[in-house]
Amino acid sequence: MSSSSKDADSSLKSTVKPRYLILGSGSIGFALAKELRESNKLVIIVDKDEAKVETLREEGFETILGDISDPELVNNIDLKNVVAILFLSSNNEANRKGIENFKKVVNPDIQIFSRASDIINKEKMEDLGSDYVFMPSKLVASSLSRSLERAESVHRGNRLARWLKGIRDKKLAIVIHDNPDPDAISSGLALKEIAKSLGVEANILYHGRIGHQENKAFVNLLGIDLSKMEEHDPKDFDEIALIDCSIPGVNNMVPPNSYVGIVIDHHPPGETEIKAEYIDIRPNFGATATIMTKYLQQLNINISKTLATALLYGIRTDTQDFKRKTDPADLSAASYLYPLSNHGILDQLEQPSMAIETLEVLGEAIRNRQVLGSYLLSNVGNIRDRDTLPQAADYLLSLEGISTTVVFGVTEDRIYISGRSTDIRVNLGEIMRQAFGEDAGGHANAAGAQIPLGVFSATKDRQTLLRLVNEAVVKRFLSAVGVESTAE
Repeated sequence: MSSSSKDADSSLKSTVKPRYLILGSGSIGFALAKELRESNKLVIIVDKDEAKVETLREEGFETILGDISDPELVNNIDLKNVVAILFLSSNNEANRKGIENFKKVVNPDIQIFSRASDIINKEKMEDLGSDYVFMPSKLVASSLSRSLERAESVHRGNRLARWLKGIRDKKLAIVIHDNPDPDAISSGLALKEIAKSLGVEANILYHGRIGHQENKAFVNLLGIDLSKMEEHDPKDFDEIALIDCSIPGVNNMVPPNSYVGIVIDHHPPGETEIKAEYIDIRPNFGATATIMTKYLQQLNINISKTLATALLYGIRTDTQDFKRKTDPADLSAASYLYPLSNHGILDQLEQPSMAIETLEVLGEAIRNRQVLGSYLLSNVGNIRDRDTLPQAADYLLSLEGISTTVVFGVTEDRIYISGRSTDIRVNLGEIMRQAFGEDAGGHANAAGAQIPLGVFSATKDRQTLLRLVNEAVVKRFLSAVGVESTAE
């Protein structure tokens, strides 16, 4: 700093070429100036308080004595090489006048930042040309909110670890939902790894089939160890954890009303009360794999390449590559897992071959489609693999004018239904529950249901059965969405 600027308090002409010009040296302005100087940035401060100016000079800051709202101030400051001008006074009117004065003459490359006490002044400053207007109260609230999220993450991680330590030397059954997808499988794998690190032996159990070709490839390529529930006696396990499902007996083979130790899920539970010792349900997250990644991070557990690949694929599939119900936490988890993953396996998983049955079901879905406005419903008849239904529902959603699809088929004893929607007015999970009962549900834009055939199973003629099923499913779904059926 030159000696002339130290001696000439009244001089508004800086002999230094500052990179950041701070107007107002209150608590925010002074804190920012210190932060910038610690980052080796050149800073110049303008303030109308002579005592403050002198104090700042004594601390080694380049300072100018001047009034922010003075229209002559801008003409007496060398703005060459200035990156940003920051109006940080607590006086809204002074900041507005300063913006107005400087905006008339500054190079458009110079960014203008300003402080406002409320939304009205924020809008006025934006109208005057400020590039970025902040409200201190909002910044403080946002910062505290992030800190509270970290505190909550620490709290959850410690509670889960404490619960698992409490069952050390016991056997844990990690039950994932029926016909599991990569999100459920990878989440179960993550909990198994956490349990192992704390001395707890665990098995991942499921019921049904891993039928979707991508899911089969996922399990085979990563060598994931899963067991069928039917192969184990429940008495062999001391504790049960439900992962990516939350209610015993609903989309899993755990007997209803069973005691459950852990529930971790991202699906909204609806009206049903969840009962367990430890419950973590985060409906805002796009995948349970995101929740489990947070636990692994919080507990500082080493994530193997296999586990990272599984979790990343689980997040990507359940969010449809971040196009469906994605929270910033999903993106953060994916970013963390990306460099740890096996990208060769991920490439293989993205290009699976299509099974013959999938192709056949897709053909039936197209042929039997019933369209009412933007709704498309299709009865594909008899099916062997229920995982063909969501693939067909996804495909039909790409048809012009269609925003919601429902595809359903029949096995020996059940009707399986899969739906997809891009309509923001439709909460598909709630509609499925309303139409087909509490065993149905899912996300706002992806959901499913399964209904026992019940009295329909007595129908001997298969074609008559399929016609009755079609009438019942279509009528109940359209009634739930408030659309009058015109189907015969």
